[in-house]
Amino acid sequence: MTVGFIGGSGIYEALDLTNVREEEIETPYGEPSAPVTIGELDGVEVAFLPRHGRHHQYDPTDVPYRANVYALKAVGVERVLASNAVGSLREDLPPGTLVVPDQLFDRTRHRPYTFFDGEIVVHMGFADPYCPHLVEHLAACGRETSDDGIVEGGTYVCIEGPQYSTRAESEFFRDQGWDVIGMTAVPEAKLAREAELCYATVTGVTDYDVWRRDGEVTLEEVLENAAANEAAIKEIVGRAIETLPGERECDCGRALEGTINTPRAHVPEETKERVRLLAGEYL
Repeated sequence: MTVGFIGGSGIYEALDLTNVREEEIETPYGEPSAPVTIGELDGVEVAFLPRHGRHHQYDPTDVPYRANVYALKAVGVERVLASNAVGSLREDLPPGTLVVPDQLFDRTRHRPYTFFDGEIVVHMGFADPYCPHLVEHLAACGRETSDDGIVEGGTYVCIEGPQYSTRAESEFFRDQGWDVIGMTAVPEAKLAREAELCYATVTGVTDYDVWRRDGEVTLEEVLENAAANEAAIKEIVGRAIETLPGERECDCGRALEGTINTPRAHVPEETKERVRLLAGEYL
């Protein structure tokens, strides 16, 4: 079993792994954010990638999401745990709160959302964007390890960025009943599903976004609170990895079944080769 961990803002180093090595992975979608760090945690192989690069050089729009997910798939990952720094849309989710969302609302506009382009059409179900089993597992580990507890469930609204919301947008998101706001859950969750990977994230609240009239989110505040959340997030993720069941019990591993709309005979060989790691058995 190899488990992937994608670190968000503030998490640029792997967990406390042993037998560590780095692998440069070539992908049909360009270079990942960094070489994949591979090591062991309590006998489990872990593959780590910092989403924004080791020096936070990729903004939310330009993160090489496809290359990152492909690289994890290429080294044998079946389940991905991620972290995100988020703003809160609720008074009762102050900075420092950890949330494991189970729903997404996409407000991005300029990102590659699929591996399957180039004369191949895939229509995949995405009603439940996070693996339910992994959400439940992460939340349970959070309850075990965090003194302040963890919130299970909720909607993450993903905006394009890199600017923060306007007050009007933030108030609109609150009116919808959504819970946290960030810039990096999409298309990462969509691509993980296309790659037939289980995927869930633990988000760390860093600010109240801008819906509060008495405050405005700043980079200084976000970075300070992201650093404060880092230890708790890593502890939860580490515990989740150590206690993961050996076999998957969800449908994520067959997510592509019945979703390819283009007849095999009409998919160009070049395209088949590009997506062979992802969909070879279906083509």
